Amino acid sequence: MASVRSEGEKAPGPLWSEPGTLLEHVSIAVFAIDEDDRVCYWGPGAQDLFGHDAAAVLSQPAGVLFADPPRGAPDASAQLAERGRMLGYWRGRLRARHRDGADFDCGFRVFPVTGAGGRSVVMALASRSDELDRVKTNLAFLDALFETCPIGLVMLDEELRYVHLNQALADMDGLPIEEHLGRPMEEIMITSDGGEYQRMLRAVAAGGRHVVGALVGVRTPGHPDRDQVRSVSLFPLSGAVGSHPGVGGLLVDVTDREQAIMEATAGRQRLALLDRAAASIGTTLDVDVTARELVAAAVPDFSDASVVEVVEWMDEPEVFNPQLPLVTRRIASGTVLPPPATELVSGLETVTYPTGSAIHRMLQTGRPVTVLVNDEFMTRTVIHQARAQLLRDSGIVGMIIAPLIARGTVQGLTMFGRSAARPAFTDDDLSLAGELASRAALCLDNARLYSRVQDIALTLQRALLPSAPATSPYVEVAHRYLPGSHITEVGGDWYDVINLSGDRVALVVGDVMGHGVPAAASMGRLRLTAKALARHNQEPDDLLAELDACAQEAGIELATCLYIVYDPATGRARIASAGHPPALVRHPDGTVETISEVLGIPLGVGGHRFRTIEITLPEGAVLALYTDGLIEARGKDIEVGLAAVRAELRGASGELEETADRMLASLLPDPPDDDTVLVLARVRRTPRNQRG
Repeated sequence: MASVRSEGEKAPGPLWSEPGTLLEHVSIAVFAIDEDDRVCYWGPGAQDLFGHDAAAVLSQPAGVLFADPPRGAPDASAQLAERGRMLGYWRGRLRARHRDGADFDCGFRVFPVTGAGGRSVVMALASRSDELDRVKTNLAFLDALFETCPIGLVMLDEELRYVHLNQALADMDGLPIEEHLGRPMEEIMITSDGGEYQRMLRAVAAGGRHVVGALVGVRTPGHPDRDQVRSVSLFPLSGAVGSHPGVGGLLVDVTDREQAIMEATAGRQRLALLDRAAASIGTTLDVDVTARELVAAAVPDFSDASVVEVVEWMDEPEVFNPQLPLVTRRIASGTVLPPPATELVSGLETVTYPTGSAIHRMLQTGRPVTVLVNDEFMTRTVIHQARAQLLRDSGIVGMIIAPLIARGTVQGLTMFGRSAARPAFTDDDLSLAGELASRAALCLDNARLYSRVQDIALTLQRALLPSAPATSPYVEVAHRYLPGSHITEVGGDWYDVINLSGDRVALVVGDVMGHGVPAAASMGRLRLTAKALARHNQEPDDLLAELDACAQEAGIELATCLYIVYDPATGRARIASAGHPPALVRHPDGTVETISEVLGIPLGVGGHRFRTIEITLPEGAVLALYTDGLIEARGKDIEVGLAAVRAELRGASGELEETADRMLASLLPDPPDDDTVLVLARVRRTPRNQRG
């Protein structure tokens, strides 16, 4: 039997294998020795093994096939023939000799055969020992592999039915080996991938495609309640050992590894979400903005929907009472789910939760809770049937409700909802929700406290500003006070219009440096002091000197003030300034004059004298007094702002009220960066009611 290996092919390694039958793996020589110890049969395999053709060896002594025996030892061919006749079957190894003279180890199997006429011959099967060793090693390796390998091994036929598998795969499937054999693989490895795994198997069986390390999620009849992830490698099988083509495979259960990877990935995602939340929540001291930032941080990375609700206690020391219904105000919401989820999260402003609701349970413990959106939750937590139906139709199946508690005060609550398309909330998700809520609660409390202080300061400031400035038939006044945006605190800007004796009118504008309640209180003190001093007919510079002393006594470190007294009898105006932006005068011909000759030192500095200047104001001239909020802006030069005010004033030929509104709308950003006061005063020499 000739070997299939060509002459130019390299010798195989110790674990070499090739397609074909077992005899094709090893060169087999068949020959026979007669009773005279001569070669009487010579098969083609014998010629390949020993190198002799039949004509050269037939009828020749069999000793030509063997190496020379040691001195005194019997001839190897005689020993082989004798053992075959005496034992009936013998196998062993002897040193053989090739026609070219090279000796080699050879394995023999011999047995006697009786032919016609009673003649007996010894048949011999011979193969090179190294080739026999290789085959035995391969077979031993394969046996050991299937017996002891911890990796699942499988052989499938063309119809993808189990032909052979090892115990490791049987244990992985939870079924004995016998229950696999002959069954289609899809009956054992049940997937939910729409048939993708089966298509992959067929592609390997049909086209010779190889698959390495594909991850497949499966369940098996032996473990029906356990999801597995397997790393699958597949390769095509040729017709080895006479079998039909099929598929070979190696399968490793990597469920724990994949679970660990998923958990590590989820952990990194949670940390990343917390990092983003820390950077994005609380960027302003605005309660509504902070709530929207919390929702934006959660949706869609953490949940499909989220709402934030605050509790507006009637009394500051009031605490949560689990025996009473809870009323909240929804201030932020968001969802990525289709309708009606949008209406569900944003369709209410005020929400009432009955006693015994999941909200009450959560606030009693002070810790976030996970709830299933089921009939029990609907009955105990959702009052209105229409809202309950919206929740059912929204697709949300699970929620985390977390309290917003900071500094011992219940601020409100936040909810995170997920649909069935996402994994259910885990304990790690519950911890993450608690972290998000805790972060947001502190920011909300800061915003709430700031808003309260802001409201107090604004209320105080408005109370200290003139509610109805004095009117005069000689001076037409339009005044505006515009507080800064919520981003900045209330400032100390103020103004006043004061009637003096002799039909004179005093115009005052001031600005206390700083913000908040202290600035508002200082502003009120200076305004009231200035009003009292003005009624004593003091000169502008003397009045500012008194205000400076008052500021020093009150600890007001820096404030500006512009004080103007207009006398309609003379048409003259006396002006003094304590470091305040200069007044502007619009003449009837449209030209605008800047009164910058008197700037002075701010109040509260002390040690400097103030001075008064006098100017003549023509009939119908308009004085413009303002604070620095009108001309100063981030990134803009003050001279640019002053030029813009002059340009606006130059075109002011109509009613002062309209002019004031137009100037503020044109000159200030929306919302304004700082508090701003604008006072426009049109002066007359004769009373308005006497003009024709």
